[in-house]
Amino acid sequence: MISSGSMAEIHDLVRQHGRDEARRLVPAEERHLVDMAAAMLAIENPTLGITYSGFCLTALPHRKLPDDQRWERQGHQVRLVVEPGVLPSRDGATQLYGVPYGSRARLIILYLQTRAIQTNSPEVELGASMREWMGRMGVSGGGKQYRDVRDQANRISACNLTFIWHDRGSARFQKDSIVRGGIQLYEQDEEDQQMRLWVDTVRLSDSFFTALRDHPVPVAEPALRQIANNSTAIDAYIWLAYRLHSLERPTPVTWAALYQQFGGGYAQLRQFKARFLEPLREALAVYPDAKVEVDDTGLVLHPSRPPILGRTVRLLI
Repeated sequence: MISSGSMAEIHDLVRQHGRDEARRLVPAEERHLVDMAAAMLAIENPTLGITYSGFCLTALPHRKLPDDQRWERQGHQVRLVVEPGVLPSRDGATQLYGVPYGSRARLIILYLQTRAIQTNSPEVELGASMREWMGRMGVSGGGKQYRDVRDQANRISACNLTFIWHDRGSARFQKDSIVRGGIQLYEQDEEDQQMRLWVDTVRLSDSFFTALRDHPVPVAEPALRQIANNSTAIDAYIWLAYRLHSLERPTPVTWAALYQQFGGGYAQLRQFKARFLEPLREALAVYPDAKVEVDDTGLVLHPSRPPILGRTVRLLI
């Protein structure tokens, strides 16, 4: 069995033998990793995606919290605080929305960030562009998937978000929204199963857009497509995209540190450790140049090429 500490072996198998033979050479439970690795190796010039470096060091929750519960997560020299918020309802009152969570929230935020950097504008066009991008991520425009996207869009619109950088003496931006004015989704016509989408544009808040423009992290859009339904794999992938290419020497990361950053929702370290390995394998499968070893003490990160070559990232820390 190929361990999570030797994911390079799967990429080597695909390179040497091709996808079909590589699938035959690994246990059945690892064949999906071969498929993911082969899909990435087949792409010569992956499409660029963008995220803010703060999201590489902290994470949103993976599962739904009570609507009135705030969320805090500590990363390396940074803390993320997300507070629930309210949006107006149709009857003129207000409705409380809990903090965004799961893979759909991450995909929406990734789209908004990518488009803002591509256009160098906080004004992000939605409509067909958003629908096409979500489609490439494997999210359909109808039924439950649409309802999930609409719910997460409302949560993103309502929440207040703070990144507190501990090495600066003050927060990069305090108690701000990700978007101004909200992401308004039209109700879906019961007779039309296609997604009847958003208002024409939304605007990222000025402070969030400034922070994103100053510190963008490139990621490979096809990699996100492969892991679009696994929020932990998304978090692990963008963290590796941020960390690996900036290293000058092998760097150990303990299981305790990984638990602090990624272990929200797990009561004990041993529970997190047992369940983190599979999404980590998936993140490594879609990042062919990542050099990461796993042992009893944690991970050892090795200097690696970024997931998108020819792009440079100005690091915060």
